[in-house]
Amino acid sequence: MGPGTSSGSAVLDSATRELTRAVLLFSLAGRIRPDASPLGALVDRYDFGRFEPHLRTSEKVLPVPVLAVRAAPDDLHLPHGGHGLGLASVDIMVVATPRGDVTLLLDCGFAAETEPAALAAWLADTCFDREGIRLGGRPLLDVVNERLTLPTPLAHGQNVHQLVFPGGRLLHDLLADGVDDAPRRPALLNEIVYRGRMPANHTPDLDATMPPNLRNHGVTLSSHGRGVSVQAGWAPHVENGLTLVALGMISALAVLQRTRLAAFETMRANERAMTDSPYEVRSLISRLSAGVNELQLDLAFGVEAYVDSLLIPEMLMESFQSSLRDALGIRDSLDNSARMVERLTSVISARSAALDAALAERDDRRDRTVSALVAAATLIALPPTLLLTFFGINGTNVHADRSILDLREYGTAYALAWLPFVVLVVIGYVMLRRVSRRSGTLLTPPDGGPPAPVPPPRSASGS
Repeated sequence: MGPGTSSGSAVLDSATRELTRAVLLFSLAGRIRPDASPLGALVDRYDFGRFEPHLRTSEKVLPVPVLAVRAAPDDLHLPHGGHGLGLASVDIMVVATPRGDVTLLLDCGFAAETEPAALAAWLADTCFDREGIRLGGRPLLDVVNERLTLPTPLAHGQNVHQLVFPGGRLLHDLLADGVDDAPRRPALLNEIVYRGRMPANHTPDLDATMPPNLRNHGVTLSSHGRGVSVQAGWAPHVENGLTLVALGMISALAVLQRTRLAAFETMRANERAMTDSPYEVRSLISRLSAGVNELQLDLAFGVEAYVDSLLIPEMLMESFQSSLRDALGIRDSLDNSARMVERLTSVISARSAALDAALAERDDRRDRTVSALVAAATLIALPPTLLLTFFGINGTNVHADRSILDLREYGTAYALAWLPFVVLVVIGYVMLRRVSRRSGTLLTPPDGGPPAPVPPPRSASGS
């Protein structure tokens, strides 16, 4: 975020610029954890003027530079040429948020006057054909990935925002406030903001919709659409602050889009899970819960941290941030994404509750089975035990020369040992049959009438 040329005291927020500057912000697909970056913090590398104390306080939240390269202007080539514009400086920077979301900054200073039509074409080329931007004969992103040496290369994301800080004659034309200049300024703004893709008479009057506190007639001007901002007449530290605000918005929008896709993928993973195994269901719930936790962290620390005015609580920055946030639709997208994550949490909680109920029912069945096996084992073991006790005594009824399987001799002993248990089984069977019949008659209406209504279950309060 290079310096500008100031006319006046350094404490002023307004200044003049001799040549136009453009800062291009490209969201990148991929993650980088900026732990212990040797490049320091943003507030150490760039001039933020009176905003620096606020940024020092929020330093742990700000994006961190992970790559900074100053390139030769002649090495940067666009897919369709330079459109007659020469570059005086090219600074390339990659920054990553504490959550690992990555944005590429291309800070370009022009070497001469910038005609509005040529500038609009240059902006369109660097936006819509950004994959074709080359540095030193190679794709720009290939150079960036080579410098970063990441295990997974970065790729271009969906979001672009371009900040134009006009200089020279373009600045004069935009800030001119004469009667004859009134129709020209909206046409200039429309051409730049819409990158020359829409005729001026079919686009909104950006001159009439500027925030009042960002428009000081003849001194400063701020106007933007979704993809381009025109910031005229500001001092370098204000330019850097506005760039930081736009950087936060672009990063937040990229996180929202990634979160939305991840939420749908989590929903599909839940729907595709076709298993009855409690262990597989438990593993699925753990994976889904971990995914939802990451989504919640992304929404909190990748979006909400950058869409309010806490980072730079100044009216000048708040107005631009609020206006750009509305233009990008971040607030509504954040609310909708948060509701989606809440519903995913409810679905996972319901599946977890169903698993707990299934496991409790399984444990109950297992306990009943074990009890039945113990009872059966006891029932089977007691008669032989009694018989062995009978045959083991040294009594007159037990003959050493007779087999214990001699029923004619010991039939009475076998009958006395087994008869009580046989009677107990028969009695239990008869009682169960009576209970079953009695339960059936409770739901059978008398005289063939309509079935009796089943009473609803009692609530926990007993009402």
